[in-house]
Amino acid sequence: MTNEELIAALRDADAVKYGEFELSHGGTSDYYVDKYLFETNPECLELIAEAFAERVGDTKLAGVALGGVPLVAVTSVETGNPYVIARKQQKEYGTANLIEGRLEEGEEVVVLEDIATTGQSAADAVEALREAGATVNRVLVVVDREEGATENLADYDVELESLLTATELLDAE
Repeated sequence: MTNEELIAALRDADAVKYGEFELSHGGTSDYYVDKYLFETNPECLELIAEAFAERVGDTKLAGVALGGVPLVAVTSVETGNPYVIARKQQKEYGTANLIEGRLEEGEEVVVLEDIATTGQSAADAVEALREAGATVNRVLVVVDREEGATENLADYDVELESLLTATELLDAE
């Protein structure tokens, strides 16, 4: 898969929108990448799974709920690697786990996420995984908005790797 193929697929899915948008961290932007449009599109999911599969080796995967779950599921099927799900907050019922799935003490895990802006949701997932006993050094995202996620995650001793940057996606007009 090339970057051009993924960019074309995201655009064909109408996932790139222009206007004024409020972002999850409270800031605003003149563009928005609608993750739910690309995460519910089979062509996009297939390309993302192939691209992530090339980068994860045989490492256990973790998806950040909600957006990372379809990505980690298709990547798991593509690679045969098992995965866990990192919740944003504990449920008040059942097991009340922040990490769902089977995780062994010391197991190496790579976090898969849809879009990184500040990287805080990925950082929170890294912290929860580490508290559950995992070793986490890498976060892979589909799109890095280039708004501080690399630097924020570096503070957690985690490397951010993206399939695309916002610059690449927006310059492909």
